[in-house]
Amino acid sequence: MDPLVISLVLASAVMHAVWNALIKMGDDRLMAMALIMGGTTLLAPVLLLFGPPPAPASWKFLALSVLLNNAYFFLLIEAYRHGDLSHAYPLARGSAPILVAVGSVLFAGEHLTVTELSGVIIVSVGIMSLVAASGFRLQGGWRALFYPLATGAMIASYTVSDAIGVRLSGSPLAYIGWMLMLFAIPIVTVTVILRRGRLLTFLRAQGKTAAGAVLLNFGSYGIAIFALSLGAMAPVSALRETSVIFAALIGTLVLKEPFGRARIVAACTVAAGVVVMNLGR
Repeated sequence: MDPLVISLVLASAVMHAVWNALIKMGDDRLMAMALIMGGTTLLAPVLLLFGPPPAPASWKFLALSVLLNNAYFFLLIEAYRHGDLSHAYPLARGSAPILVAVGSVLFAGEHLTVTELSGVIIVSVGIMSLVAASGFRLQGGWRALFYPLATGAMIASYTVSDAIGVRLSGSPLAYIGWMLMLFAIPIVTVTVILRRGRLLTFLRAQGKTAAGAVLLNFGSYGIAIFALSLGAMAPVSALRETSVIFAALIGTLVLKEPFGRARIVAACTVAAGVVVMNLGR
């Protein structure tokens, strides 16, 4: 993988981990998610200044990605409702790269070398092994597995759609701008209906945290889509999901959560997978 792509995706992963750590501190995830996505939408028009409008061929993928992103938001909230964050997050993020590898072959005609595919699988296994590090129990029944894995399927689906769309757009920054402007509309609308009258209270309590998360989400998602215009989908997706390892490190260093032997093994496995992926070409 090109060093520029690696640098961009790792930066995106760190930003993603930090804003997820910020949102973890709140107690109303629907309100927090809507506020962060809505704030990201307000920043997005800046990107339209840096290129022509996206080519017409890309708009159907942009619309599809908006729908898939919103399915992801609601599935993720359900995943957190039926299972612990430390279980749902690794299952969702870890299952996505393998599904992206399948989707990239079926829908974009990409073909990974055996070494690259092995690296993607190793990264996914390493990420999902963090579930064992947290002492996973199926206390939420089948929903504790179904919603995280369904969330992973949505991550993979919008990743493939975004990759195809941004490549067809001929104007990556404008495509990203339109995506970030449109994808928040459904979840913000639903939240306004369900949380009437609570916005000001939430802003007073969580406003500064949410503002920081907005900036990080804007950078993280925008960089990730831009990287998909430069590199193969599955390796980019796998590298992006190292955000889970960064989140574990943040939990240990900032939130004083135990890292533990199992997390060390998981982190080393992910690192090994990244190395293997980059031996593939």
